[in-house]
Amino acid sequence: MKVEIDLEKIKLIGKQKEDENWRFRSYLKGLDIEEEELDNIVHSINDNVTSQIDCTKCANCCKVFDPVLDEEDVIKLSSSLNMNKDEFKKAYLVDSKEENDCYNFNKVPCPFLKDNKCSVYDNRPKVCESYPHLHKDEFGTRLMGVVQNYSICPIVFNVYEQLKKELWSKDKRNR
Repeated sequence: MKVEIDLEKIKLIGKQKEDENWRFRSYLKGLDIEEEELDNIVHSINDNVTSQIDCTKCANCCKVFDPVLDEEDVIKLSSSLNMNKDEFKKAYLVDSKEENDCYNFNKVPCPFLKDNKCSVYDNRPKVCESYPHLHKDEFGTRLMGVVQNYSICPIVFNVYEQLKKELWSKDKRNR
């Protein structure tokens, strides 16, 4: 399978297919398939796609996302930078509007993105380490995020498009 990596093209297709992507999300929510089977399909596609994409050529997630950091992330990052927690918070963080007792970086793109690479890679926040979350189980519970990430991450874009081909296009109800 050939993967699409052109971010401008992915953004354009994302706009064109926005309604389709939400319809496919609804289709997946109602699909009569075991959660484990859907996860296995997604994991297989994800493995194929990620083997063909170099995230450091893109780094779009680091350029547009505002990850939520918990106290554990703050301790790990501040320690790796030889800063105390309070200095680190003052220099790099703001209180999260999304979650209590959590933080966001005070600017986007990520202050630790250097030449499309994470300068704190070994100590990056858990949410960054896990992104784009397609390797995790319970894919069906994260479909809102998948649709939202479709136009941002080439991996998500390609996995979702392949999933449409494998599941949706084969279903006679969608022809």
